[in-house]
Amino acid sequence: MSVQTERQKVKSADRALAVVEFVAAKGSVSFTEILDGLALPRSSAHGLLSTLCTAGWLDHNAASKQYSLGLRAWQVGQMYTGHEDLANVAKPVMDRLSRSLGETVQLARLDGVENVYIAISHSGGMRLGSSVGMRLLAHATGIGKALLSTLEPGEAARRLNSVALPRLTDKTVTDVAKLSELVAAAKTRGYALDDEEYLDGCRCVAVPLTTEAGGGMATALSVTMPSARTGAGWPGNIVRPLAAAAQEIRAVLGVREPGIVLPSEVRS
Repeated sequence: MSVQTERQKVKSADRALAVVEFVAAKGSVSFTEILDGLALPRSSAHGLLSTLCTAGWLDHNAASKQYSLGLRAWQVGQMYTGHEDLANVAKPVMDRLSRSLGETVQLARLDGVENVYIAISHSGGMRLGSSVGMRLLAHATGIGKALLSTLEPGEAARRLNSVALPRLTDKTVTDVAKLSELVAAAKTRGYALDDEEYLDGCRCVAVPLTTEAGGGMATALSVTMPSARTGAGWPGNIVRPLAAAAQEIRAVLGVREPGIVLPSEVRS
C-alpha cells in the first residue's frame, strides 16, 4: 500500500469519526448541516454518509432527510466499561452525600478539555440540565477546573488554548492566563469553584478524585446547588463532607493519590 493511499484511508477514518461525533452532539441533522458544520467536500460526503448508514453507525430518515445515530453506535457505547468500576463504587457514596446535603452530586472524568459526566445523584430540590454522558467545556464549571488541576500546568494551559472558550454568563472566565491562575489555586487548596460561571444562580464546589497517573483517568466529584442556598458558610460547609466522600471512594477503590492535595478546610 502506498503512503498516499494510507494517508487517504486515515483521512477518511478521521472524517467518519468526525461525522459520528457531530451527529451525536446535534441529535438530528441534515446533509447540508453536516457539510457546513464539518466543512466536508460534497463530492465525497454522500459516499461517506452512505457507508456509515450501511454499517449502522447512522440512520437516515428519507421523509425528513435527517441523519441521526444508528443502532451500531448504541451497541458500541454499551460495550464501554472503562469507568464502570469507579461509578459503581462511587454511586452509593454520592447518594448518601446528596441525601445528607439535599443537593446534586456529580462525578465526571476529563476528556481533553471537557468534563464527561459518568454518575449523578440528584437531590429532591434543584435538578440540573446535566446528565450522564453529557460533555461540558471544563473552563466554566467547578468540576472542570478540579479536573484540570490534576494536570501539569503547562498541559492544562495547552488544552485550554486549543479550543474556543465561550462566555456562558457574565462571570464566565475565558482568558487562559486567568483560568490557569484559578486552576493553580484549586490545586493548592484542594478544591475548585464555579460561582455562577456556567449558569446564573448556580454554584458548585468540586474536588479531584483520581488522577491519570494514580487511577487511570482524571476524575472529580462535585456538589452543585442554587446560589440562594449557599449561605455564609459556603464553600467550607460543602468542602468538608465532599472531601470526606472522595476519601471514602478512594479507600474502597484502594487508590492512593499522592498528587491530590487535601482541601484546606479539612486538613488537621
